[in-house]
Amino acid sequence: MNQRLTQEQLNQIIAEVQGLQLRQESEFDKPQIQQILQELNLPPELLDEALIQLRRRQALEVQQRRNKLIAFGVGGAIIIAIVGTILFNQQQSSLLANVSAQQDKITLADNRHLQTISRQSNSELFYRVTLKDAPIGKKLSLACNWIDPSGQIVKQNKYQTREVTTSIWDTFCRYPINPTAPVGNWKVEMLLEGRKISEETFIVQ
Repeated sequence: MNQRLTQEQLNQIIAEVQGLQLRQESEFDKPQIQQILQELNLPPELLDEALIQLRRRQALEVQQRRNKLIAFGVGGAIIIAIVGTILFNQQQSSLLANVSAQQDKITLADNRHLQTISRQSNSELFYRVTLKDAPIGKKLSLACNWIDPSGQIVKQNKYQTREVTTSIWDTFCRYPINPTAPVGNWKVEMLLEGRKISEETFIVQ
């Protein structure tokens, strides 16, 4: 062997040889094990069966450790997914919480603003609302409640907007007034995900 070694490499080799020697000294071959069993008054013929059982038990322990690692991995992935979902929902709720009405008005189809309407006109009313701080890239779930003078909701519009492209966003809902509509002070309110963001009153004569 012409290869030259450093002192550090020599120390490593000495440690490795000592480890191998200790391992060999701590290991027993089959005749030695049978002799030990005889000295303990145990039947040596059961050695092979005992070795099979030992290997099965060791394999089972390895499998159990592997299963635990898999379970921990799956559990960790589920926790990460849950936390991610919660954070995403909180972010979405925060975005929607910022949305409010910048202005609103009651109009007819021609966009003419009004506060009083005759029930004999058979007209369709539009409640037009301009939203501010609308989340760009999202579709908003809106609803309108049309409330008659007795406080009863006689019509509810539920709809989803197109994908929002600007933070200032115009939307509307509508309700047909007919001759059977009760006269008096009416109210219409707009809700975003169940939260009221605007309301307007008008008179039906």
